[in-house]
Amino acid sequence: MAGHSQFKNIMHRKGAQDARRGKVFTKIIRELTVAAKTGLPDPESNPRLRSAISAAREANMPRDTIERAIKRGAGGEDDNNYEEVRYEGYGPGGVALIVEALTDNRNRTAGDVRSAFTKSGGALGESNSVAFGFVRLGRIRYKAAIGTEDAVMEAALESGADDMNLVDDHYEIDCGFNDLFAVRDGLAAKFGEPESAAPAWTPQSSIALDDGQAENLLRLIENLEDFDDVQSVWSNAEFSQSFLAAMAD
Repeated sequence: MAGHSQFKNIMHRKGAQDARRGKVFTKIIRELTVAAKTGLPDPESNPRLRSAISAAREANMPRDTIERAIKRGAGGEDDNNYEEVRYEGYGPGGVALIVEALTDNRNRTAGDVRSAFTKSGGALGESNSVAFGFVRLGRIRYKAAIGTEDAVMEAALESGADDMNLVDDHYEIDCGFNDLFAVRDGLAAKFGEPESAAPAWTPQSSIALDDGQAENLLRLIENLEDFDDVQSVWSNAEFSQSFLAAMAD
């Protein structure tokens, strides 16, 4: 899945552009608010909030913005009742996609997601129509500068992780979905806060795309991620090295 991971990392870097437009901030603020609202406002006692704060810092969100979002959620000042929803479907080239969202209006979000799929020539499917082809796990990201591969792998295994890969200039450390925060805390004790620690969907098999299909898929993913409700998009696409190199330029 190296191509898929490289694509996600490129999209992660491109997200800095969205942050300037406020898109990434909007999504992270929503996650901060929901995490504080559904759990304790203390990040030490609330792993989900701790991860949201890490994501906010990675996006260079101002501290007062982070604190206001947490306060709004913890104090019940946010009147929106967000719920987590998942959409599944097929995009260009028959690629399977999983779209995760936080929404206060299911009808609006479903309509937006369905429209994006339709415009790309894809189709939104029923619940669990593609999830069976993915594995739900926890993924922790660190910059490669934290240490050698051997040292990080050893620490990851000691903390309970299952696997580690060096993708571009980042380590991606995978673990069981239910072990995410325990592994995260074990690694944080050795290397400090990770760039991110969040659930992930990894495909059990992939579909190779030509560059034209890859461009259409990229357009669909960008359209989906442009919606404030959408938090993450996962696919089983395999991208050519030429396409990845062109994107990285």
